[in-house]
Amino acid sequence: MNISSLILRARPESLPQVRIQLAALPGVEVHADHDDGRMVVTVEDTDASSAADTMLAVHTACGVISTTLVYQYTCLLYTSPSPRDGLL
Repeated sequence: MNISSLILRARPESLPQVRIQLAALPGVEVHADHDDGRMVVTVEDTDASSAADTMLAVHTACGVISTTLVYQYTCLLYTSPSPRDGLL
């Protein structure tokens, strides 16, 4: 699991198009935006793409001026070893 939070700055006149582009990306959710072009976005890993690939797609979306990573969380899903693994 990988969850990242971004502050995104877009051209104000491009904000509607940026919203559409972000909505089309798997694992992306817009939590807040402002008419001046600022947006708060989260990106999660999906089966279709990694969070890193999606962040690159967000950054290169038409109308986006900049993105800043403000939070990143990674959790490796751990499963307990079983006797058949030979580790117990």
